[in-house]
Amino acid sequence: MSGGGTYLKDEVRSEDIYQYGISTEIETQGSRGQVVVAGGIAGLVSRFCIAPLDVLKIRMQLQIHSLTDPLSIPHRPRRLAPSTLSTFKDILRNEGVTAFWKGNVSAELLYVTYGALQFTTYTTCTTLLASLPPSLNAFIAGATAGATSTAITYPLDLLRTRFAAQGSDKVYFSVLGSIRDIARTEGTRGFFQGLGAGVGQVVPYMGVFFAAYESLRPAFASLELPYGSGDATAGVIASVTGKTTVFPLDVIRKRLQVQGPTRMRFVPRQGYRAVADYAGLGLWGTGKAIVRKEGWRGLYRGLTVGLIKSAPASAVTMWTYERALKVMKEAQKAI
Repeated sequence: MSGGGTYLKDEVRSEDIYQYGISTEIETQGSRGQVVVAGGIAGLVSRFCIAPLDVLKIRMQLQIHSLTDPLSIPHRPRRLAPSTLSTFKDILRNEGVTAFWKGNVSAELLYVTYGALQFTTYTTCTTLLASLPPSLNAFIAGATAGATSTAITYPLDLLRTRFAAQGSDKVYFSVLGSIRDIARTEGTRGFFQGLGAGVGQVVPYMGVFFAAYESLRPAFASLELPYGSGDATAGVIASVTGKTTVFPLDVIRKRLQVQGPTRMRFVPRQGYRAVADYAGLGLWGTGKAIVRKEGWRGLYRGLTVGLIKSAPASAVTMWTYERALKVMKEAQKAI
């Protein structure tokens, strides 16, 4: 934030652990209420801006043609389009520009709810674990906050994925309609398909993130980087390392989220087969099935887009957060 800031604060820390590629720091520049409101506004704006990249990532994660043997897909289209650019062009040509904001309503609801739950859980845990060393306190509190927020908001995450995955053949027409349809045809369990992979990302990510951050921070601290950005640079590298490590779980989660009676209608691109049937396989079984049919690279579909979106997301978040907080502080002084 201002002047580069410190990547991890001793007061309040809200880490967007698995979904959005954003590493946000909460500074004590304003009251807690102002920080929460500014963070919420920043999150909503950032979420809207990076929605196209998120839709693109989800579409690529759901493409099931073999990356090691493209000829293994029978009745394949004349031209396979595994690249990011060609997938982007395909969506734009067949569905129009608005397709890049599919699922944005549920995604915005997810972001706000997830952030509020995470902030509350994290601050509560850090208070209860105050006797622990700061690094251990942050790790446990972050993992607990991430796992709790992920589990509670998971239905919204599933809706976001399904809306982003549907093509011109619409499966759902509204958020309320999708909730009714899933409840009627799949029951309560339908809203939590892939939850194990979602929660399973949290602890490994936190472990890799803190290990990488604590290892890199001393090295970057010794460098004379502008605006004291050494900590931020270490944080970005640690975040990329953590996201890359747990990305296979994100792919598995997306594949499981579109399972059910409507699975055959979620086709990332006309001419591709629908996502395979992973019913009953669970987390590890699904991972093995992906590797067997698509190779190890299949577990990293969409990784490039996932990492690329982190930069603009963080930039928009920080810019909006600073200005929203400034407006609220100036308004408070004027009263």
